[in-house]
Amino acid sequence: MKMDDIIVIGIAGGTGSGKTTITQTLKEHFGSDVSVIYHDNYYKAHHDLSYDERKKLNYDHPNSFDTDLMVSDLNKLKNGEAIECPVYDYTIHDRSNTTMTIRPSRVIIVEGILIFYDERVRDLCDIKIFVDTDADVRILRRIKRDVNERGRSLDSVIDQYLDTVKPMHEAFVEPTKKFADIIIPEGGKNRVAMEMVINRVQSHLGK
Repeated sequence: MKMDDIIVIGIAGGTGSGKTTITQTLKEHFGSDVSVIYHDNYYKAHHDLSYDERKKLNYDHPNSFDTDLMVSDLNKLKNGEAIECPVYDYTIHDRSNTTMTIRPSRVIIVEGILIFYDERVRDLCDIKIFVDTDADVRILRRIKRDVNERGRSLDSVIDQYLDTVKPMHEAFVEPTKKFADIIIPEGGKNRVAMEMVINRVQSHLGK
């Protein structure tokens, strides 16, 4: 597979904005032609800290990610090489000891709240999408996800949102919207925007 055959789509936006819905829609539509990298899996490992110490870390700051490793892995995928992607375990607030093999495909999706913060990642993206959703909708989605899927208490989710998620969004995530090629209000529920993105990907695959 040549680099010219590969297109990289970056999908950014705040927590609970609908990034994953767009990613899953594209994955379901194009199947094996799509590989996905989640920036969340590149949270730095903190095996040296206790669980209580890890709980207090700020996971919404750019420094919480090992973006160097993600950039390296993304370059390998663009060069047609498979990677061993780290796997993050939300239940223990730490990187797990397992990895996940991701093979290159003609469409590579990179998803995460802060992927447009790093110029190197932006430069690797052929299409940059920012999902723009109202803050009240995003916090409700985050509460539902973290309580139901990640075993968090309601109070802990709200405290984290007010202490770090909201201020970090305003300081680091929202400003990266200016780098987007496409801004999609309401994420995957925006059918017109989704059809445009699907058609663009279809055009690439049909070359």
